[in-house]
Amino acid sequence: MRKVLILGGGFAGVESAIYLRKYGFEVTLVSNRDYFYIYPISIWVPTGEKKFDDVKISLKELQKVHGFELVIDEVTSIKSLEKKVYCKEHEFRYEYLVIALGSGKMKHKGLEYTLSICGKPEESIKIKERLDELMEKGSGSISMGFGGNPKDASNVRGGPTYELLFNVHHKLKKLGIRDKFTLNFYAPMEKPGIRMGPNALKMMDLYFKRLDIHSYTGKKIKEFTKEGTLFEDDTLLKSDLNMFIPAGNGHQVFENSDLPLNQAGLVNINNYCEVKHDYYESPDEYKVFAIGDAAALQGADWRAKQGHIAEVMARNTAYNINAIEKGKITRKGYNCHLNILCIMDSGDGAAFVYRDDTKAVMFPMPFIGHYIKKGWGWYCKNSKLNKIPRIPGL
Repeated sequence: MRKVLILGGGFAGVESAIYLRKYGFEVTLVSNRDYFYIYPISIWVPTGEKKFDDVKISLKELQKVHGFELVIDEVTSIKSLEKKVYCKEHEFRYEYLVIALGSGKMKHKGLEYTLSICGKPEESIKIKERLDELMEKGSGSISMGFGGNPKDASNVRGGPTYELLFNVHHKLKKLGIRDKFTLNFYAPMEKPGIRMGPNALKMMDLYFKRLDIHSYTGKKIKEFTKEGTLFEDDTLLKSDLNMFIPAGNGHQVFENSDLPLNQAGLVNINNYCEVKHDYYESPDEYKVFAIGDAAALQGADWRAKQGHIAEVMARNTAYNINAIEKGKITRKGYNCHLNILCIMDSGDGAAFVYRDDTKAVMFPMPFIGHYIKKGWGWYCKNSKLNKIPRIPGL
């Protein structure tokens, strides 16, 4: 059976490795860390509800269960016309290539003065340490925000910002010191969260007011400083802890590659996750696929990159590679599966959010919603390790 090289050990990379093995392919997965990190439940690391080790799965364990080859190394360049991938310690030739490296981050002046819940996994521990210091002190100002990318609006991570902010509020309230803290939310766009739908946006505004969270929107970020966030009108939002999630753009590896990219530096794909290069008449000859945050999604303005979309792309890619090998013309596309789907956790409950081309809904799930999300985290770990059956589509 033909060999497939997968770059990246996140949702997209791991899912494609699992399903390509089901089809019988020889699979090599290259990752720059030895664990799969479950970002959606990392929001509980800063508040102490989960330990860091609770939100990761050893890639070596996944390797044993699913039978793919695992290489821990850093990808440095992709030379697709040579069918070669270069890493710090290894060089690979491939027959099929699946790019699941995730995205880079938009650069902001002074970004080193912020911490991100969607950045390097270890930053969740640093956020916890800083939050613990402030709770020990007994007062402070905490700000959390996210940015946008005008060249590609799909690579925005707003949900985790809201979730972490709400969970911090809940933590401080439980400790009886919420009134000693100022909580702030900020974003450069006029209507952050509008991709969830107009009704959801109204509900978020009401939620902010009820929780006494101050909102600063519609001002571009000039830079970050030790004191806080400086906006374009030179007003400063002072913060003792500043959590910021930059919007995504092209991975730095793509700068040293011959891949076709969009304006934001993301890999251009068709509906079947195939990369089309001008050198080849057909994507079937090129045999390069891009999935998850690495890819430039096509679709409605509200489209967003989420883990479940990355996994749909991964499963479809495995199916399409198998179809190419067997000479079949059938293909599976990702576009019909585009939606926003999440349980937005608040520590003491959650809100269910869903949007597609026909509807946009958001409704509260008091108490039970929090435990449903925790249950999903347990399911994610155990189903990937084949300890429990996988629910189709999840």
